Formats: sequence, C-alpha cells, structure tokens
Amino acid sequence: MRYRMRILNLGTRDELIREIKRLGADPEGIGLMFPKGLTRLIRLTGIPCKVANLLKQELLSRGGDCAVSHGTLTHSVESTDALMIATERQYHELVRKLRMQKIFGLPELADQIQTGIRNMNVRQFHLSVGGKLLNLDERTHIMGVLNVTPDSFSDGGAFMDPDKACLQALSMRDQGADIIDIGGESTRPGASEVSEAEELARVLPVVERLSREPGMTISVDTYKASVAREAIAAGAHMINDISGLRFDPGMAPLIAEAGVPVVIMHIKGTPRDMQKDPYYEDVIGEIVAGLGESMEIAYKAGVKEEQIIIDPGIGFGKRLQDNLDIIKHLPEFKVLGRPVLLGTSRKAFIGSILNLPVGDRIEGTAAAVSMGIMNGVHIIRVHDVREMVRVARVTDAVAQRV
Repeated sequence: MRYRMRILNLGTRDELIREIKRLGADPEGIGLMFPKGLTRLIRLTGIPCKVANLLKQELLSRGGDCAVSHGTLTHSVESTDALMIATERQYHELVRKLRMQKIFGLPELADQIQTGIRNMNVRQFHLSVGGKLLNLDERTHIMGVLNVTPDSFSDGGAFMDPDKACLQALSMRDQGADIIDIGGESTRPGASEVSEAEELARVLPVVERLSREPGMTISVDTYKASVAREAIAAGAHMINDISGLRFDPGMAPLIAEAGVPVVIMHIKGTPRDMQKDPYYEDVIGEIVAGLGESMEIAYKAGVKEEQIIIDPGIGFGKRLQDNLDIIKHLPEFKVLGRPVLLGTSRKAFIGSILNLPVGDRIEGTAAAVSMGIMNGVHIIRVHDVREMVRVARVTDAVAQRV
C-alpha cells in the first residue's frame, strides 16, 4: 500500500499548533507536543571554547546538537562560533541548566536564549498612534511616502508645494494608506544635509494642514530631535528616524517625553557616505545587533517597548546581496520582539536587478513587498499606494493573515 505523504514546512508555532489540531489531537496533549516540533537554530558568535564544549555536551544529552569550529574540543582555538540545533523543549531544559552555572556568564546566556525564543513566537502587535489602535497582525499596514524635498531619489521636487503635497497625502489616504510619512530632507545616497530651519519650513505647513484632516495618521521622517519636537507639536503622530536614534542624542529622550511611536532603522554610516564600499561579515547578525543597540538607547531614555518599530534599512549602507539577504532572512528579526517595517519601494537594488529606471520599478517593488509580507513584515513603506495595497491584500490572504 502506498500512503499519501507530505513533508511539512512549518515555520511558526501557530502553524504547528494548527496542523496538530487538524488531526483531532487531544487538546491537553497539544501543549506538550508543539515544543517538540519546532527546531530552532541559534548561532552564537565568539564564545570561549569552555562554553562551546559545555553547550555541546548539554544539548547532545538532550537529543540536540551544537556545531563548533574544529579545534574547540582540544582548545587549539581561542574562541568559536557555535550553531545550536534543538527543539524549543530542549532549549527550555538547557536554559534551566545554564541558570544553575554561575560561571562564564551562563545565566545571562540563558536569559538571552529564553528571550529570543519567546520573541520568535510573539504574534500580537498593536500600535497606538494618533488616537488609533492599529492591529498589525490583522493585516499588513501601508505607509505612504511623501517627500517634500527637491532631491529625493524618486519623487524629488514633485511635492515641494504644500498644496500639491496635501493633495498627494489625501490621495494616498483614500487609496488605503494607513500612515503618511512626510520627509523634508533627502536621505538618498550622497544627499546633502539640510538645516533644521529648511527642514521645518518644508515639513511643518504640510503637517499642520494634514493634522486637521479626518482619518489622517502622520509620521515625520527625520533624525533631528528639534524637527521632531516641532512636528509633533504641529500634529504629527509618530517619528521615523533613519539613524536608529544615533545621530541626535536628543531624539530618544524626546520620543520618551512625547510618548509617540518611533521607527528605529539600521544604517551603516550616514546618507553622505553609506554607499561607499559598505561591508559586512554577517549582514543579518550585524543588523540585528545594531538594532538591538538602538533599542537599548531608547529604553535607557525611557521609551516604552510598545512604541518601537524596527526597520532593517534596505539600501542604507547595503550592497545588492545584502538587501536580498535581508528580505530572505526577515523572520530572523523576530528575535528583537518588535514589529518590522520594510522600505523597498523603487529602490536601487530593484533597478540593478531589472536594469530599469526609478519610474519603472513597480513590478520589482511588488515582488519585494510580497516576499517581505510572506516573511513576516508588518508595515510596508511605499510610493505606489493603490498598487501595493492590492499586493498586500493578496499576500496577506496567502499568508493567512486576513
């Protein structure tokens, strides 16, 4: 007899639980079974050989494993990276054992492992912004790009006039944008910095007018605390900081004081020099670490966890392959426990792949947006709102988020 068989590709706890429930399994048994069904691969960087050997021994004794560099067992190398391979249940047992060992920072490592696994399973994110509560798990949310600049890479000069800018914002809202992101300084590669006064002159008239429009949720794209303060006073509801709170030490305290949501983005360098031979040993690991450091800046200033959205920074100090790796490995950003925003719209990496100019990259943008949503993104930042709303609706349906 030949049985019908599937080899399942289940990447989340919810998918696994749903599959077990389909079998009609005992509800009490589901809670015991699903931690055995998800294997997590956790990589640690630069750990002492003593720690690596201990981890390998403990995981092997529980049915897991730990890959390390050749020479770790004999200590012929000073340190090693380690790839732990275990189920969630095995990790929970490992965590209990590590907490009992008061050496080599093992209790702290136990906390890291436990927090990371917990964050990988977080599903429900709600964002309080502009008097609304956005359920980011119900569907992908859309942030429409509105640049009131003369030199942005895609729409520079198109909306410098406040009347045109406001009409564009209203049009994007009506097409389905949940948030309008207004930028008064271009952050394209090589862009020149503008003064605080100039940025405010571009942004404030638009913010003030749009804040009076019903159903309008306004974000301001700035890394200057003074601009953010004035924009919030004028009616902006959130801040999008490309520097990850690093360019202006006053930004994090301001966000904490104002209590507004903030997008913390990763950037390598500054817009002036970020594309001058950027290099990473481990692009995902380094971006995750950088975003984690920015989150610590926020927490130390008093910013609440629920205010933070993270953005891996497509195109900001990234090579073509780096951008592709980010999109492919977006699920790894779950380890930070915060919703993810992705900005791929019309960007240079799409142009490089398709050999097309900025104005002819809508299909490439759609592909990147769809892949991002399938890999767990919560907010997409786009120029072509009507089209990307449609892409998001279909992709959400496939991902069973609607």
